[in-house]
Amino acid sequence: MSGFSINWLDLREPADRAARDHLLAKQLVDYLQADADISPVVVDLGSGTGSTLRALTALGAHQCVWRLVDHDPALLNEALRRHGQQEIIEDYEADLLEIDALPLGAAKLLSASALYDLVSRDVVDGLVERIARQSTALYAALNYDGRTHWSPAHPLDDTVLQAFNLDQQRDKGMGPALGPQSAAYLSTSLESAGYSVQLADSAWHLGPEHALLVADLVSGIKAAVSDNYGLDSQLLDDWKAFRLSHLHDGHCVIGHLDVLAFPEKKSQ
Repeated sequence: MSGFSINWLDLREPADRAARDHLLAKQLVDYLQADADISPVVVDLGSGTGSTLRALTALGAHQCVWRLVDHDPALLNEALRRHGQQEIIEDYEADLLEIDALPLGAAKLLSASALYDLVSRDVVDGLVERIARQSTALYAALNYDGRTHWSPAHPLDDTVLQAFNLDQQRDKGMGPALGPQSAAYLSTSLESAGYSVQLADSAWHLGPEHALLVADLVSGIKAAVSDNYGLDSQLLDDWKAFRLSHLHDGHCVIGHLDVLAFPEKKSQ
């Protein structure tokens, strides 16, 4: 479900942590901690090494039962290695497409980070239908929303962005991806199921201190748009070289949105 290396996940986590909307996250933590006599079950989809766990526990989400769900056993093992002694963790190697088989029983919260832009409408609708039946809240952080701004600018920036946003909608193994429309579609699906939904900006703000992350990002964008979108290869090489030449004096903003949804009867 995550499909990413431990190195990439570790590289992006500080930017993710800074970008998460803390007002939404704190509201969620208060919801989880509302009853001191209950250990709420949190199911984290595409959990990777446990970044959502780390973000929420840092804000005070304690005594939770964490069900980490990922298709990659190496990432789950790493999550257990990092947190097995500090938190109650259940790990599940599972396929997100098998929605009815996901371990959502008794879950107070379904969480995910940087996931819903990779999945299809059918996956979103299936998950929302299932959690609505049991009044489970949902927290979806860091959904890419199609915005990217680079400084200094390059003449090819807009063309590359248009191609990249198209590429974000191709099938990545979970149906045609929602890409930049993920937060909007997720919100609509949740509202139709009777949820109270809040959205908040969680853009990455990257500068010279994120040089390694930006270098990987630039290389990944270039690879994604090299074929199928009609971009001149030499111009694209020039764009990449320009971006890499400004790793230590440039900045970029990558747009994301956080979604927090409560069943109406449990709205805070």
